[in-house]
Amino acid sequence: MTARFILLVVAKAPVPGLAKTRLCPPATPAQAAQIAAAALLDTLDAVCAVPGAAPVVAMTGDLGSATRPVEIGMALRRVTTIPQRGWDFGARLANAHADAAAVHAGLPILQIGMDTPQITPEALAAAAAPILDSGHDSVLGPAADGGWWALGLADPRHAQVLVDVPMSRDDTGERTLRALTASGLRPRTAACLSDVDTMADARAVAAACPDGRFARAVAAVGGRAVA
Repeated sequence: MTARFILLVVAKAPVPGLAKTRLCPPATPAQAAQIAAAALLDTLDAVCAVPGAAPVVAMTGDLGSATRPVEIGMALRRVTTIPQRGWDFGARLANAHADAAAVHAGLPILQIGMDTPQITPEALAAAAAPILDSGHDSVLGPAADGGWWALGLADPRHAQVLVDVPMSRDDTGERTLRALTASGLRPRTAACLSDVDTMADARAVAAACPDGRFARAVAAVGGRAVA
């Protein structure tokens, strides 16, 4: 099938002590890395099942030191992997859009992270629809914590506005929306999702996708069952 858009995942190698540290405690560093690895693997499964998507992963960190390296390595064989580059997260996001666009020139981009493992292929297709089928220039998927989980751009060059947006704040979503609008775009809004920063987030997300690797990894923390 001919690719209609780039589905870009911005990801970090799940290395114990470096991945999902806000889950500790109650999780141990090893358990937090297991949760991060499971989130990445479940996300990649969903991404690779979206019709018409060209999956690209912008990766940072040492996969050789990561949890579940063999599984992650096998999963990454299904996608194009590019390195992250930039001095802070906003710059790395902007550069990831530019580098993905260089691999698949002329295609719009829907970018997500690895923190919404409850995502489904159908939900990803719905988030991309405004920039594919409805003629819109952009789409922003808000996160419940005030950030955002998805950014779609008909022209990936507009991702440059992210360089000036402070990331990982409770107003990052609002600031990103203002930056897009100030650049002349009229973003549509995608569904609001919860991403995973704290153990409370992880348990809520696990309950929404009880059959995946992520839910099993969360349930292993403290022996707590997932509903």
